[in-house]
Amino acid sequence: FVCVFRCCNSCDDVREAYRRRGWAFKNADTIEQCKREGFTQKMQEQKNEGCQVYGFLEVNKVAGNFHFAPGKSFQQSHVHVHDLQSFGLDNINMTHLIKHLSFGKDYPGIVNPLDGTDVTAPQASMMYQYFVKIVPTIYMKADGEVVKTNQFSVTRHEKVANGLIGDQGLPGLWPLLTSHETLVLFFTLND
Repeated sequence: FVCVFRCCNSCDDVREAYRRRGWAFKNADTIEQCKREGFTQKMQEQKNEGCQVYGFLEVNKVAGNFHFAPGKSFQQSHVHVHDLQSFGLDNINMTHLIKHLSFGKDYPGIVNPLDGTDVTAPQASMMYQYFVKIVPTIYMKADGEVVKTNQFSVTRHEKVANGLIGDQGLPGLWPLLTSHETLVLFFTLND
């Protein structure tokens, strides 16, 4: 395969050229660069791997989402898209363990409802939507220290997602965030 306007020296270059043209990248074995780099073999070797994600994410106090989904993401016609062609939808296992999720600093007695959530996907290509309602919280310690943080409640919805047909969604984890206007105050009193 030869890229338009420049050479495609690697399989990644070819995949990017396909994406820019809006073409489906289906059979890497027919593309010289991908054959040379062993793309299909690499995909087979990785098909049972998982990932561990950790970190911090700063978000504005507006409704929105962040997500964990397979495939390379990109923008196409102002739409956020994931390239799932190399995975095959029948091979995507969205089993997951949420060790800890919080929205702010911890304080004594706080309950983060998703901590320890362990979900085994019953079949391939599952989409897990976590509808999260965040409530601003102020915790005042007995010594006068103030902790500004958040609590949250959550409802989970799951379905089989066929990311290639219409708006049936993409396999992955999708926390959808909304903020509640009520403010909760907690106090620690001296004994």
